[in-house]
Amino acid sequence: MKLRIRIFSIILALCALAGTFVYARSDRNIFEDYSLFGNNKTTVRLWYTDDSLTPYLQSRAVAYAESNDDVRIEPVLVSGLEYLEEINRASVDMDNYPDLYIITNDSLEKAYLAGLAMEVDEDGQFLTGSIFPEAALNSVTYEGKKIAYPFYFETSSLIYNKTYLENMAVETMQSEIDTAEGEAAQAAAEEASSEGELEDAATSDVSTEITQGMIDEAVAESLPLTISDILKFAESYNAPEQVEAVFEWDVTDIFYNYFFVGNYMNVGGDAGDDVNQIDIYNTDTISCMKIYQQLNQFFAIDPESIDYNQVVQDFINGKVVFTVATTDIIKKIEDAQAAGECDFEFAVADMPGITADFGSRTMSVTECLVVNGLSEHGKEAADVAKFLCSDTSGDLFRHSDKIAARYGVEYGDPNIVTFVKVYADSVPMPKTIETSNLWMQLEIAFTKIWNGEDCNSTLRQVSENIMTQITGEPFSEETLPDPSNVDITADLNEDND
Repeated sequence: MKLRIRIFSIILALCALAGTFVYARSDRNIFEDYSLFGNNKTTVRLWYTDDSLTPYLQSRAVAYAESNDDVRIEPVLVSGLEYLEEINRASVDMDNYPDLYIITNDSLEKAYLAGLAMEVDEDGQFLTGSIFPEAALNSVTYEGKKIAYPFYFETSSLIYNKTYLENMAVETMQSEIDTAEGEAAQAAAEEASSEGELEDAATSDVSTEITQGMIDEAVAESLPLTISDILKFAESYNAPEQVEAVFEWDVTDIFYNYFFVGNYMNVGGDAGDDVNQIDIYNTDTISCMKIYQQLNQFFAIDPESIDYNQVVQDFINGKVVFTVATTDIIKKIEDAQAAGECDFEFAVADMPGITADFGSRTMSVTECLVVNGLSEHGKEAADVAKFLCSDTSGDLFRHSDKIAARYGVEYGDPNIVTFVKVYADSVPMPKTIETSNLWMQLEIAFTKIWNGEDCNSTLRQVSENIMTQITGEPFSEETLPDPSNVDITADLNEDND
């Protein structure tokens, strides 16, 4: 009934517009006017909340209109406050509602249960592992169905000052060359002395030229595979005067801390949608948190006075050699370099493990294109989503600094390629509504543990809180044996006493 009323209203509006047009332009037949009937295309209204996407979405809307005679894209920037609630209200009221919208993957369960997301790519020909990383596919999966299209992502990885590592490599190689040349000269001198040819030996040339290829190889070999390696690096590094910390990161934000437990904490399974798969409190997560806590004695970071923006600025200013950062750091460094405020080169590396015995896995958030389950143009909206996710030009990053959640994009930047690699193996933010406040609880727990509180009991409390939310009744965890500090932190203490 509501649909018929809406159609009737549209017909009345068109009739009124037609009457006005005939009165004003009686010299031309209304059916020949392109301005009125050229817009007879089906409109797919796309809602989004991030203004940095505006240039890109507008350019793609133009490109789509040029290649499609029946459908046009209308990007609409809206407020992010109560975003999903507003989508629901507009859809129910049929008030300029979105046919397609962009939302983070952790909100997909809520959207699907509200009828605001529908199954997409039912034939499985588009959302495949040859096009999208596993993390991207997991991020849009709910109860075995794909309910959105992965658009772009955010994750964190290790960033390092490439200039510092190159300088260190040159110093090391030059020292080795000087030593080798000195030894060769000494040997030649001794041989010449015994044969009466000392003068010729002294003038022999055994110099070696250091090439960029040699430097690159040395830098690659010096990159840390674990946090333990960073500690060993700090021991032998002859730091420039401006360096205040070999390794600094925001210890107050779970996004930059989660890699410590990401390999061993299970929140909802691979797709993050199953409350029957919750494993927060186990011996491995306790061990990793004990290692995390011990790092406080090597990297004296005050959680009361640090935040991510400060960490990034310290890195740009050359005060830090290694840090953990999200993809936004690329643009921030490039802007600083362009303004003459950063004299250093940087690079992105794979996220290192914790120690030789404990690996790491970073967290990711995927921004998804969701077809509104209440839309009258679901097929057209799905086609638009595929069109946007099929772009391999690299324009998404050039226009908005967003990295596409797919393979095969032409970036021409190895740092972005590394971020894509890290994202592929990341842990997507879970979708389960019952665990939505886990991240706040983990942030609090990480800060407590960093400041010295007991790892075992702190993690157990987080787990009990989450399980109470899931079951709806008080939940108590059996206390696990405390892992030995000596065993799990051996790699940290081995050469750092």
